[in-house]
Formats: sequence, structure tokens, C-alpha cells
Amino acid sequence: MRAAALLLTLLLGACTEFWRGTWFGPDGPPVYPVGPTAPGQHRVEAGETLYSIAFRNQMDVRLLAQWNSIGPDNLIKPGQVLRLTEPPGGMRPRVEGAPSEDIRTTPKREPPPAPEQRANLRWQWPVGGPVLKRFSEKSGAKGMDIGGEPGAAVLAVAPGRVVYSGSGLRGYGELVIIKHDDVYLSAYGYNRSRLVKEGDKVRGGQLIAEVGLGPEQKPMLHFEIRERGQPINPEKLLPKR
Repeated sequence: MRAAALLLTLLLGACTEFWRGTWFGPDGPPVYPVGPTAPGQHRVEAGETLYSIAFRNQMDVRLLAQWNSIGPDNLIKPGQVLRLTEPPGGMRPRVEGAPSEDIRTTPKREPPPAPEQRANLRWQWPVGGPVLKRFSEKSGAKGMDIGGEPGAAVLAVAPGRVVYSGSGLRGYGELVIIKHDDVYLSAYGYNRSRLVKEGDKVRGGQLIAEVGLGPEQKPMLHFEIRERGQPINPEKLLPKR
């Protein structure tokens, strides 16, 4: 019994040293900070992406990256605190690898895209059902709800790249977000299933999800188009029908 107890003590000691030094380093496993953030800040949670955070806060993802010195890989980590507002005095954190410039230059909004840029995107409807609810700035409706049979095909409205595919944005259910260019994103919420993953390139008209149930347990797709982070009326871009 004494020998067994001694062996157990040695094993526990070895595991402790492995924990402290070899595997996690001298400070043990990583501990992310917790607690409230200041106004205008956001603490990254597991499963979030830079695009999902920008989408939730109606921001241009490029400014969000610029204000937080995030490189072109858009890499963020759980526990990281992000600034959601412009730094004081218009100072911009310099992104590593970016060309040197005056960091006091206030970030400028890009001019509206030229007609040729918009013409390159051929929009189409994501589902063929009736419009149940339309976009309205007055009522705060950021997009539109479109009816459809449960499991019906949800199609990409234009070519692009999937920048979010998950269920981490409260109020959207199973959500897919597609970046079409530096100006436009489209979002597809309340899906029964998502058929694409982050990083996938999609064609206009490609199957990306299946219609699911909305908050009232009725089959529908919640659809949005964002222009530089701001919700716009999708029917201004979608073909007349």
C-alpha cells in the first residue's frame, strides 16, 4: 500500500510538471479575461468571426479590422476585446504589414461604388416564395422575410465567398453570410440546415441552405443585404417580380 501511494504521488507530480511546463507553459492553460467591457467595446466569444461581429453591429468590416490592428487574415481570438468605434483623434492602429502612413489620418468612408462595380453582380431572389415582411427603416426591419416550404432550396443571390456559417448571432437562427465584394454582403437566416461552410466560394444561384422555421414557427427565410455594413432594402437590387 505504501509503495502504491508513493507511485501515485510521483505520477501526480509528473502530471503537474507536464501541465505547468511542457504542454501549456509555465503559467498553465490559457485563461481568457472575463467581465464587462467598456461602452463601444466587444469581447470576442467562441464561434464569432470578424464578419459576424461587424454584421451584428452594422459596421464595415474593413474599419473594424483597421481600428483593431487586425491583419488581412481577419484572425480574432476568444477573450479578445475589440474597439467598435473610431479611436480618439482619428488615430488608426497600424495593421502589421501595411504601408507606412500618418496614423492620425481619419479613416474615410469609401465613395459610392461606380455603376460598373454594381453591374458586375447579377442579383437573383434567394427563394421563390411570397414576401411576408418588407424592409423598413421606420420599424427597424433590417431585411425581409420570404415564405417557402420547409426544406426548400435557399440560393446565393450573387457569387461570392461565405464569411460566416453558424448559429452564434442571436435572432438569426442558423445563419449564412456571403461577401460579394468590398461593398455588399448578403445574409440568410432561420435555415433548417446550412450546406456551406466559412471560406467556401459560391456561384450565384448555388444551393447554400434549406428553408427553416422563423420565430413564430412558420417556414420562412430572413434575408438581408448590407452595403458597407449598413442594412439596405434588398428589393432595390433584386429583380422585379
